Amino acid sequence: MRLESATLTSPPNPLTCCSPLRTAPMDVQQATDLAPILKAIADPSRLRLLSIIAADARGEVCVCDLNDALDLSQPTISHHLKVLHEADLLIREKRGVWVYYSVNTETLNSLCALFGGVC
Repeated sequence: MRLESATLTSPPNPLTCCSPLRTAPMDVQQATDLAPILKAIADPSRLRLLSIIAADARGEVCVCDLNDALDLSQPTISHHLKVLHEADLLIREKRGVWVYYSVNTETLNSLCALFGGVC
């Protein structure tokens, strides 16, 4: 599989199924689909990574710039980024040898709306 200059995408967003928690209870499938997203951000290192990427003024961060931001090894950071990407919280784009991450605003806004927030 060739990955150069390709945007890698994730499966459909499970948050599009759900109304805010206060308006109707979730069914079993909705809760099952949502759990991996919540689990991904429940880890303090992943939550911090998501925050660093979301707050970056450029709208994206090169993986090469994240090693100095956290007191974690590069393989650990890569693992956390993979979990966030698989949860559809991050979009990744490979450019040459580097991978750039940006926040999937659709997923983040849906997550915010799920909890009744205005995003």
